[in-house]
Amino acid sequence: MKPLVSIIMGSTSDLPVMEKACKWLEQQEIPFEINALSAHRTPDAVESFAKGAKARGIRVIIAGAGMAAALPGVIAASTPLPVIGVPIKGMLDGLDAMLSIIQMPPGIPVATVGVNGAQNAAILAAEIMALADEKIAAKVEAWKAGLGVKIEKANKELDAIKDYKFKC
Repeated sequence: MKPLVSIIMGSTSDLPVMEKACKWLEQQEIPFEINALSAHRTPDAVESFAKGAKARGIRVIIAGAGMAAALPGVIAASTPLPVIGVPIKGMLDGLDAMLSIIQMPPGIPVATVGVNGAQNAAILAAEIMALADEKIAAKVEAWKAGLGVKIEKANKELDAIKDYKFKC
């Protein structure tokens, strides 16, 4: 299947964070691609990728970056597609990357999730695509419904622990 989401990272050292987006998309059977491109070391490749993404059928781009974190903004400057930035924890606990990604100039928006929030980026990408794709919408709705079930189960487990350990 042709990828709908493109996951880009500044270097393969970002893979432990970005694979959380891959795993979520894989579980939802949403096709994606993953590549390493550097805004500073391969700027021509980044621009070429961004300019050609829409024509290749990509609908949303997830870009992870740490430290200077220029990658999401550079991609957003060269594509009409929505770009979701994932600040990656490095120096300053990722605050430097987060601030770099969220402080975009007018006209070049980048949606930004929390530091190391690649899974949330995948969910947001699916929610964006769900606006025009009923199959993806159903997958997102089912996954979110499952979140409540997990909490209900956790509360039952807590009740059992409270009854056993915390008789006050």
